[in-house]
Amino acid sequence: MDLPGLIHDFLLFFLGLGLILGGLGVVLLSNPIYSAFSLGWVLVCISLFYILSNSYFVAAAQLLIYVGAINVLILFAVMFMNGSEYYKDLNLWTVGNGMTSLVCTSIFFSLITIIPDTSWYGIIWTTKTNQIIEQDLINNGQQIGIHLSTDFFLPFEFISIILLVALIGAIAVARQ
Repeated sequence: MDLPGLIHDFLLFFLGLGLILGGLGVVLLSNPIYSAFSLGWVLVCISLFYILSNSYFVAAAQLLIYVGAINVLILFAVMFMNGSEYYKDLNLWTVGNGMTSLVCTSIFFSLITIIPDTSWYGIIWTTKTNQIIEQDLINNGQQIGIHLSTDFFLPFEFISIILLVALIGAIAVARQ
């Protein structure tokens, strides 16, 4: 979207603020349904970020796949959980909590070291290239596939690992 600089910065600021507040809502809200709605808000904000960077295909895929399918699935799973059983055995600290804390802390520190080393110029160049190629949908899809398998391979695999951990966590919660 070609907006004037001040409006673009204003929208980026409020989308970033919405993203941070939604992420805090996912983590800090005690009601799992409110956390799932906060996750939906975070995913919508990410999709709006894609729209601001002129990546309309990725924004549509984000809305359809993550908000439309995965977040609705999470909401259904949370609504089918028995709330009284969920809060019945409330232990303060377990071995699983320690392992989760260790994994999350290591992911956080790896992100802190990866983000400054990322070439942000390449990402801006990619969105400009997507604007040029946007007329031909096949070439656009090929460009996305090429960039996901070359330039953005590490973040793509990192997200798949995070989704795998979330799936294992959901299975562990459902098994109890």
